[in-house]
Amino acid sequence: MPRSAPPRKPASPGRPKDPAKRAAILDAAKLLFVQQGFDRVSMDQVAAAAGVSKLTVYSHFGDKDGLFAEAVRAHCEQGMPTRLFEPAPGVPLRERLLAIGNAFHAMVMAPESIAGHRILCSPQMAGSGLLQMVWEAGPKRVQAAFVALLEKRIAAGELDIPDPARAAGHFFTLLKGEPHAQAVFGIGCCPCDDSPQAHVASVVDLFLRAYAPRGGRTD
Repeated sequence: MPRSAPPRKPASPGRPKDPAKRAAILDAAKLLFVQQGFDRVSMDQVAAAAGVSKLTVYSHFGDKDGLFAEAVRAHCEQGMPTRLFEPAPGVPLRERLLAIGNAFHAMVMAPESIAGHRILCSPQMAGSGLLQMVWEAGPKRVQAAFVALLEKRIAAGELDIPDPARAAGHFFTLLKGEPHAQAVFGIGCCPCDDSPQAHVASVVDLFLRAYAPRGGRTD
C-alpha cells in the first residue's frame, strides 16, 4: 500500500539555530538512513546519535521527511558545490564539463548515494510526497545550475543547444549510464570496463559533438 504523505511540519522559528548542531544532526541522519533505511530510523535515534534533544531535531528540520530531504540537499551541495557552475568564461568548455561530470559521477556512485537511491525506489516510498521534496532538494538544483551554465556558453557561441533543459537531462543520464545501474543492482563492474574518468570523458566528448556550433568546433 502506498506510503501516505502526512502534512509536513514546518521547522520551528524559535531561537537562532546552532549551525554546529544542524551539521551534527545531518551527519547522524545520513549515516542512519544509509544503514537502516528510511522507515526504520526514528527521530529519537537521530537525536541520540547527534548528541542533541529530539526537540532540537524537530526545530531544525520540521519532521523526518524534511530531515531526509535536507540530508539529500547537503550531500548534493557537498558533491556538486556551487563553484562548479560559476561562468568562468576563461575556463575551456571541455575542462569545465569534465569537472562537472567527474564530480557528478563520483557523487552518484558513492555508497551513500546508492543506498539512498534504493530507499527512494522502495515500495514504501510509492506515492510519497517525500519524493518530490528530494527531487527539488537534489537533482532539480543540480540540473538548474547546469542549465544556467549551458545558457551562458550558448550565448558565448560555444554551444548550439535548442533545448538546454533537455540537453542537461541527457548529460546527467549518460553520466550515470550502465555503471550506476550495476551499482544499484549490486553487480560488480567488469574488470575490463573503462575507468570512471574515461567514462566521463566519453560522455563529455559525445555531448560536445552533439551540440557543437554549426560550422565550428568546441575544444
